[in-house]
Amino acid sequence: MTPNDRAAVLAEALPYLQKFRGETFVIKYGGSAMENEELVGRVLRDVVFLEAAGINPVLVHGGGKAITRAMKAAGVDARFVDGLRVTDEAQIELIDRTLAAEIAPGIVRQIEAFGGHAEAISGKEVLKAVKMRYRTSKGEDVDLGFVGDVNDVVLPPIQALLDREVIPVISPLARGTGGEVYNINADIAAGEVAKALKARKLIYLTDVNGVLLDPAIPSSTIPTLTPATIADLKDKGVIAGGMIPKVDSAVEALQSGVGQIHFLDGRIPHALLLEIFTTAGIGTEIRND
Repeated sequence: MTPNDRAAVLAEALPYLQKFRGETFVIKYGGSAMENEELVGRVLRDVVFLEAAGINPVLVHGGGKAITRAMKAAGVDARFVDGLRVTDEAQIELIDRTLAAEIAPGIVRQIEAFGGHAEAISGKEVLKAVKMRYRTSKGEDVDLGFVGDVNDVVLPPIQALLDREVIPVISPLARGTGGEVYNINADIAAGEVAKALKARKLIYLTDVNGVLLDPAIPSSTIPTLTPATIADLKDKGVIAGGMIPKVDSAVEALQSGVGQIHFLDGRIPHALLLEIFTTAGIGTEIRND
């Protein structure tokens, strides 16, 4: 790349830097982007870049594979229904420990190592929930155990960090009215936080290159979707399995005032920056009709 090429990259980013300065982006961070040390560094460095550019990033993290490993070590089998983890009382305690002692502190340390400022917030402190009543796509009622539906977001602790220019790192847990702790699908949690904050963008880092027309063809990324096209693709079975809660959360977020939703492959170097600061983008953007 020549010096002129480098200058062109910076010039292309300028209007986006101007447009998004002071805006809030909620980023759901999970999947393989949390498993590989090199990928972790790339993603969190990009998050620090956003902070340095005057954007307010809010990180809602998953912990799926780390939690699955912890369960395996404890002799517990993980079970999923439509991408949602079935969780009993013993498992929720294990999940809570893993998120609080391993995952969240690691994310905060990495952000601070890159010169950013971050603080972990347990979802128990900012997310309120009721027990989820879940019905599968086949119409079957399933008891998911201690899995919750978020019905309120307590904004002051999150906003206080943003006011101090600190990145909130939020775990996917919530507290019920009786004090019980619920496991929350991190995609859904991110959507609820974005809705409460009226975020400009809600960004999902996944293990695929956006929403695919054909899951067998990684290059079949659909660049733009609307609620109407999502409904059509769900009816056709193109959007299925673990992608269902992601797109459902995205549509609800749009309807509640979030600007745009993006699905990116977190394994691609600098996917966040390429999607936000370039004209072509790199993943799938969901926006209103």
